[in-house]
Amino acid sequence: MKQKLTTLLFALLAVCLGMQAQTGEKGMAFEPEGTLFKDAVAKAKQMNKLVFLDCYTSWCGPCKMMSNTVFPQEKVGAYMNPRFVNIKIDMEKGEGVELAKRLQISAYPTFIIFNGDGNEIGRFLGGCQADEFIKKVEQASTDNASAEMDKRFADGERDPEFLKQYLKTLSSAYKRGQCNDVVEILLDGKAETFAADKELSDMFIRHIIDPFCPAFIYTAKHPEALIAQVGETPVRMKLHSVWSNYPRQLVTEDAAGNVTLDKENMDRWLALMEECGVDDREELRLDALLGYAEKKADWTAYAGYLDELAKAVDLTDLELCRRCTPVAKECKDETIRKETATLLQQRLDDLNSGKRQPQTRQGNMVLSGNMGKAMEMLITNLTTGEIPGTDKK
Repeated sequence: MKQKLTTLLFALLAVCLGMQAQTGEKGMAFEPEGTLFKDAVAKAKQMNKLVFLDCYTSWCGPCKMMSNTVFPQEKVGAYMNPRFVNIKIDMEKGEGVELAKRLQISAYPTFIIFNGDGNEIGRFLGGCQADEFIKKVEQASTDNASAEMDKRFADGERDPEFLKQYLKTLSSAYKRGQCNDVVEILLDGKAETFAADKELSDMFIRHIIDPFCPAFIYTAKHPEALIAQVGETPVRMKLHSVWSNYPRQLVTEDAAGNVTLDKENMDRWLALMEECGVDDREELRLDALLGYAEKKADWTAYAGYLDELAKAVDLTDLELCRRCTPVAKECKDETIRKETATLLQQRLDDLNSGKRQPQTRQGNMVLSGNMGKAMEMLITNLTTGEIPGTDKK
């Protein structure tokens, strides 16, 4: 049974999927798919070259643009190939999962230059045209300011002005974990007073990602001071973002594909949310467990958590479709597929009978797709393995 879901359904939900195209013969020469990062580094050291790492994902539009239109160009290959060992790694598969965490990759595409010892020299982000790409590679290959600042920080320099300059460097490279660490130092001892300082409050909003940061815990319990400084919406959004994104750090996958959950820190996170009176902590708990079950491909557990979530929370139409899509794409258990189809059919019946009104917004976003149609496509796939309107080849 061939899956027909990916192209049509994900287009309807405005999710961009696709495979990276191969570069042309005269363009950039990349190491074979599956080459490990350490092997690329060893090759670069032997050849007295640098390493160019393309950190991409399969769903990233700019990543595909670079692969399809920039990397194959002859002038790009002529510049890159003599100087670099070029390697692409999907940050959501295999070795890429661990690399993404270690290198603090949070936006795609991210391009990183390493020396022959595997030490980062520079990085830049985002798609661009060929001439700009070459210019950015050249700049990232020769600017060692960030490496020098890394060393100064590692050696214990904590002068506030240095930390602020270091923060700008880290921020431009999207090193979110290190940004958090620097801001925590700047906020040390100021949890109850930082809100009155515009510079510090801006740093908090932009860079704090650790819910166990003392300034974050105080703000979660006493948000009024920061709200008075920056407004209620940014503060509420910041609190929710930190609470909801933390579980991503708790699920790890090794190169062999083994997925583990940091249960100890999961329990700490849940206890802290209870202590801080987070209203939607049950939804966040189930969201984290769903992500873990999906990563492990434990569809029995996934279906159980989805059922709990549907009973505990009035899921929007878009959210319900999003939660059911992994089952349609990956699960082979017919019982679970049918249970998921039933969940969707109940929602579709409510929409068709007028018991529920069609969803037209998700937060501040206006939805352009037909969610009822998306549900019909999912239901058909879950029950038959096909999508209406597609051939069976």
